Amino acid sequence: MDPLHAGGLALAALILGAGGAYVAVRLGTRPPPPSVLDTTRFQDEIRLAEARGQELIEKARRDADQIVRDAELRARDEVFHRREEVNRELEAARTEVRELERRAEKREDAADQKHKDLARKERHQEAVQKKLAERKELLEKKSKHLDEVIEQETKKLHEITGLSRESAERILLERLERELAEEMAGKIRQQEERLKQDAEAKAREVLAIAVQRYAAEHTADTTVSTVDIPSDDMKGRIIGREGRNIRTFEKCTGVDVIVDDTPGVVIVSAFDNIRRETARLSLTKLIQDGRIHPTRIEEVVAETQQEMEKHISELGKQAVLDADVPMPHEKIIHLLGRLRFRTSYSQNVLQHSLEVAHLCGLMAGELGLNPQLARRCGLLHDVGKAADHEMEGGHPKVGAELAKRYGETSKEVLHAIAGHHDDVTVDNIYTVLVAAADAISASRPGARRETLEKYVKRLEDLEAVACGFPAVEHAYAIQAGRELRVIVNASQTTDAEAVKVCREIARAIEQQLDYPGEIKVTVIRETRAMEVAK
Repeated sequence: MDPLHAGGLALAALILGAGGAYVAVRLGTRPPPPSVLDTTRFQDEIRLAEARGQELIEKARRDADQIVRDAELRARDEVFHRREEVNRELEAARTEVRELERRAEKREDAADQKHKDLARKERHQEAVQKKLAERKELLEKKSKHLDEVIEQETKKLHEITGLSRESAERILLERLERELAEEMAGKIRQQEERLKQDAEAKAREVLAIAVQRYAAEHTADTTVSTVDIPSDDMKGRIIGREGRNIRTFEKCTGVDVIVDDTPGVVIVSAFDNIRRETARLSLTKLIQDGRIHPTRIEEVVAETQQEMEKHISELGKQAVLDADVPMPHEKIIHLLGRLRFRTSYSQNVLQHSLEVAHLCGLMAGELGLNPQLARRCGLLHDVGKAADHEMEGGHPKVGAELAKRYGETSKEVLHAIAGHHDDVTVDNIYTVLVAAADAISASRPGARRETLEKYVKRLEDLEAVACGFPAVEHAYAIQAGRELRVIVNASQTTDAEAVKVCREIARAIEQQLDYPGEIKVTVIRETRAMEVAK
């Protein structure tokens, strides 16, 4: 308990005791009662009151003393606890002060160490700067000495060679340009080689993707058709009296009709598939009609020829729709339809053209070009084969002339038609695509019926004809036998003789070999100078 509070309680007890005593005294000083008995009793009460008041005062005094003692004890405890708390706070403060002193000492040590390091670095830097200054001074002396030596040597060289400074600089610059030119040429060759490899890899990838995405059926056709007949008696009616029916039929259709011992069939043979198909349909109609005589044969053949013309136009339109290109001129559509009845080494030319068109479109899409234009180039690239027997020149030249005549204005298409066999200088990307697609379509398995042995034999015969001339050193059949490259000895021939040899080789090929289309003969005569640096 707080000492002030305890003192207050003791003072209150004293006041209460004094109050009780005062009451007792007051009671003893009352006016005397009217009787002796009452006086005696009153006096007794006064004494009792005084005695009680004295007891109360004593008790109050004792209680006050006890309260004071208790207050003192509680005050001592409170002071003890306060002292312990203050001691703890002081100890914590001392600990914190010691920690701060320790940190300050560490920082001071670190600062001292850093100061020492800085002083050491400054001394090292001063030493380095001193060495650098000495070295710089030495280098300046050497540089000055070298300049003097170079100037002296230059003067001596000028005196020896008789060249001025400008002439010497010009010679040095020219030499430097030559060295740099050689180095640049080497770098350019390396880059060209790398670009060539990358281009070949990209070309293989494009071709592989195009071939993988387009897989056509086999397109090999035959040049013989058979017509079923109901009985062997029909063979006699087809031949007619003294063979006049069959002669009339062959004259009207331009085919050969073979009537042999084969039961149930008559064979129609012709290299022109249009005439062969017309003859097959006409003969089928005559057999179904039963009336077979020269007049009826002429009527049926004329009717079938008109139907064939319509059918050819429909085939051409269907091919254009299949290739998904804009519709060309009607004459070009008719020429495309005629390709359905034309074969190249037993490969159907219209089917081949569609295949080339789709391959060109796929490759153009891979290369970011116009797929529709590429398909048009591929579809029309062999259109000249429909009329190459009617006009002079190979089918590329004939096809380009016909396409231009019938309204084809696209330079890319005309160039692709004329140059897909390298007959002209190839400077158009679409022509390259058509040539690649043409080679893929012609060389894939099943496209053509010519066996490998026959193909190799034909190329060997072609090269053998050229090698039979005395001035010829080498001969190479290229473009699947469509072109013959001949290299002649430059020391044994002149330019005029090379032209003569070329003509003679072409005539020999015409006389000795059988081949489809045309074969271009190219004679190469060149001279070379060679020296070895040792």
